Amino acid sequence: MKVGIVEKPGVLKVVDRAEPEIKNAADVKIKVKRVGICGSDIHIFHGKNPFATYPRIWGHEFVGEVSAVGGGVQNVNVGDHVVVEPITFCGKCYACRQGRPNICENVNVYGVHIDGGCAEFVVLPSEKVHKLPVELPWDEAVLIEPFTIGAQACYRGNVQKGDYVLVMGAGTIGLTAAAMAKLYGGIVIVADLVDEKLEYAKGRGTDYIINSGRENMIERAREITGGMGPNVVIDAVCIKKTFEDAVMVTSAAGRIVELSFNEVPSEIAPVNIIKKELTICGSRLQTHRFPVVIDFINQHKLPLSGFVSKTFPINEMEQAFDYVDKNNAKVRKVVITI
Repeated sequence: MKVGIVEKPGVLKVVDRAEPEIKNAADVKIKVKRVGICGSDIHIFHGKNPFATYPRIWGHEFVGEVSAVGGGVQNVNVGDHVVVEPITFCGKCYACRQGRPNICENVNVYGVHIDGGCAEFVVLPSEKVHKLPVELPWDEAVLIEPFTIGAQACYRGNVQKGDYVLVMGAGTIGLTAAAMAKLYGGIVIVADLVDEKLEYAKGRGTDYIINSGRENMIERAREITGGMGPNVVIDAVCIKKTFEDAVMVTSAAGRIVELSFNEVPSEIAPVNIIKKELTICGSRLQTHRFPVVIDFINQHKLPLSGFVSKTFPINEMEQAFDYVDKNNAKVRKVVITI
């Protein structure tokens, strides 16, 4: 079968591998249909993901059709459409015992630490797959994993109905966070430098947009909120300044959700945290968010059409990565078809 690998930083290849077979009673074999290219995949390609090992079958955003099941599988059947929850965890460490397997001491992510979904077939434990409505197009189904990241950010920020939620960054993850915040009843503000991204966010239901290249983002956000400041700020830009801005703009008793693996220190005076009693938290991967997102889809509350910017067949994988690199300011999601 064909698989897409990052052989080493800077080198992508489509190669032949033996087709995997079911070995355990709980295994599910999936014929992969779509694989989304995530920013972390681009970082793996460029050698900038500190967790990746090589060579690696890349891809953690993938969906497909069940082609075979082990004798003990009960949650899916042959022919079902499924999305993969792309993490493994030990179930024993402190984080796992707290119900937070996404930050397990031994967490592994498909496509990063272990081989992922850019392959014609994959075999996975049945606990890693979630059944989808068969009428959901593949180009929309592949977006579920990114939307779980947005859902996790809202969960970590405890977004409540009526909260003002500022999302900094209208890229893929920023857009998913904004959409989920809206579903949770938030009044959503999105800030970015690119008008096209902002207009897309506005068209998807964002209440207010701020071009932070032309406006003072902090002043405009305070104006929108009647001087209070946003109650929840989700940093999906993830640079030194945006973290600093988040501390300055967030309201008293507000929450800041940081999505970055950026290692550059920010300069923050503790008094700006203490005087407003801010809660600052990280958000990594997702904690039981797949059922939440799928439920919104089943209720027809989460429209996904138009989110995919472009698709490429697996044989044009290199062109797809190049397209993302060259159009990063405007791309929402680029997808590989298999």
